[in-house]
Amino acid sequence: MTLPKFSTVRQIILLLALICLGFVSLTQLIYTRNWNQTLQVTVFPINADGHLSTASYISSLSDRSFSIIDQWAEREAKRFDLDLKTPFEVKLGQQIHNHPPPWPENDNEVAVLFWGLRFRWWAYRNTPDDGGGMTRIRMFVMYHSGADDKPLMHSLGMQKGLMGLVHAYGMNEQTDQNNVVIAHEMLHTVGAIDKYTEYGSPMFPIGFANPQRHPLFPQRYAEIMAGRIPTDNGSSYMAKSLRSAQVNEYTAYEINWID
Repeated sequence: MTLPKFSTVRQIILLLALICLGFVSLTQLIYTRNWNQTLQVTVFPINADGHLSTASYISSLSDRSFSIIDQWAEREAKRFDLDLKTPFEVKLGQQIHNHPPPWPENDNEVAVLFWGLRFRWWAYRNTPDDGGGMTRIRMFVMYHSGADDKPLMHSLGMQKGLMGLVHAYGMNEQTDQNNVVIAHEMLHTVGAIDKYTEYGSPMFPIGFANPQRHPLFPQRYAEIMAGRIPTDNGSSYMAKSLRSAQVNEYTAYEINWID
């Protein structure tokens, strides 16, 4: 009897893993978008640069640090007459000391695919079991001191696996804006897509909180999946807090808040 080659066995194992991931992802997609129960969101802080100031900031965090996200989601859900009063409940999880795999330098589709698999395996190995089951959303927030004056890496949210990787500043004055980014990536996990151009400008009309406003400019709010408040053609600024952010009809449709 001829045994199958190792490469063939590896391909079969990878195929079976992808089938299992696909089944789990489909199940999560169904259960997280029917909005008949509050989705539990856990924020796991990570000290990205090892600075003492970052460690001090992380130690100061509590559930209250993220309560504005719950309040904002309740406000927005009410605007769209969602039956569920509290769509999300965001809680602070324990600090994680192992860093996730770095983003691939060659970010082609294959490299990103394998990074995604490595990230999910890392999350499985490093995330405490909090009983969230199939609808648990995990937000891994890498806090930086900002001492090196380098721009933060791009954050991301994954619908497959219900996970987000957020890069944020570990400073009290940045907490409100950090929560804007966390909410943005959180909505990615339930189906919302980005609504800004490659240059960061909100796309019209889908990236405007109120594209029917007359006059159109200045807008009063940022659309959460664009993150910026347009003030004129080509001019906008980052929302400073969730008090200045809204969900528009395009995003509400994507996350199944409206038909």
